[in-house]
Amino acid sequence: MDMPSTVIKKFAYNSKKERLYVTFLSGKVYAYLNVPENVYEEMKEAFSKGKFLNENIKGKYAFKAV
Repeated sequence: MDMPSTVIKKFAYNSKKERLYVTFLSGKVYAYLNVPENVYEEMKEAFSKGKFLNENIKGKYAFKAV
């Protein structure tokens, strides 16, 4: 999903693996692990994707660089 953001270029979700993939404007891509689908849905609806990521995902879900 593409959208205007000061930090996030796009993000996608794999429901089978429960992984949220976030591509930052820097080009770095991270996979956040074991993210429930409802959290992804909430992120889609959030006005500020970066703020949502910082408040609801970072520090709460393990991640790895892709």
